[in-house]
Amino acid sequence: MDGRPLAERPGFQSGILPFVTEALKNRKIRIGLIGCGRIAQKHLAAIEANSADCELASLCDRDPAAMDAMEVNPSVPRFKSLTKMIEAGGIDLAVICTPSGLHSRQTIQCARAGIHIMTEKPMATRWQDGLDMVRACDDAGVELFVVKQNRQNATLQLLKRAIDGGRFGRIHLVSLNVFWTRPQEYYDTASWRGTWEYDGGALMNQASHYVDLLDWMIGPVERVCAFTETRARDIEVEDTAVVNVRWRSGALGTVATTMCTYPKNYEGSITILGETGTVRIGGVAVNEIQEWNFADEHPDDKTIQESNYETTSVYGYGHPPFYRNVIQALRGEESALTDGREGLKSLELLIACYRSARNGQPEALPLSY
Repeated sequence: MDGRPLAERPGFQSGILPFVTEALKNRKIRIGLIGCGRIAQKHLAAIEANSADCELASLCDRDPAAMDAMEVNPSVPRFKSLTKMIEAGGIDLAVICTPSGLHSRQTIQCARAGIHIMTEKPMATRWQDGLDMVRACDDAGVELFVVKQNRQNATLQLLKRAIDGGRFGRIHLVSLNVFWTRPQEYYDTASWRGTWEYDGGALMNQASHYVDLLDWMIGPVERVCAFTETRARDIEVEDTAVVNVRWRSGALGTVATTMCTYPKNYEGSITILGETGTVRIGGVAVNEIQEWNFADEHPDDKTIQESNYETTSVYGYGHPPFYRNVIQALRGEESALTDGREGLKSLELLIACYRSARNGQPEALPLSY
């Protein structure tokens, strides 16, 4: 760890001091949005939903047309370079929505400038990159948040409470399915899509939030055994994968995902079978509680119907409450729900799956470094 003061470290932007929590309690948090692709629209909506406490301060994308397509106030400054955005100052929180393979270097650059960071999933495409991100933020004394908005879904919040409350007893079997479609046209829209360097495949990208549920919901994973295939798309990475999972508790599970479902997104689900409980949350994106049976009774049982929601988007509606937590964490009002270390848990699982598929044998966790 570099023991020098922040301003004396290589890469630190002179004249920009690290933001402190106290400074953010009495004004709006100023956000720089980096990357103006499809997911950026969700972030704009979340910023608007929390407009009493945060505001969009600048946009950054190497493509001016992408910035022009964003429905924001024309007076918001725009930058084709992250370096230029940082040099301009006035940013408390950098929100990174660029291709996943860029997250690490951009996080480190922002951290060295004393800026807090929120990064979309996955936090990185390489294990070492994820570790470097956390270390850089620790060294700079800034916060790192990893977007896991599905955890905020009302359906999954109910399920999490049931698990934490012991309502399942011993959990025997867990099944996660992500049966969506990403046609060739989707991958052809950008050269980085479907590449190992910048994107990752069905597991790393589309099913990332579901892999996150393995540890967050059920607990530490002991080992995984994965198979991946590129069945129908002209891409470097997998469009279809299956994973067998064994938890330290002895529970067993599976993850099955494909981007080749015909003709549209079909299912995003989790099923948990325990000795005193059975639950299935399905729909296109874990938005419908389809089975909810427990040996005991609980007030949550009466809220099932109101927790279900209609959606045509696989993103769900968790970004606004995720932003709420980030704002409160930066102000010292509550703990971050998914900081960098929490983000590393799902990245570690993803990397273990890819190692297993590559080597043709189970991969134990934690990863050996």
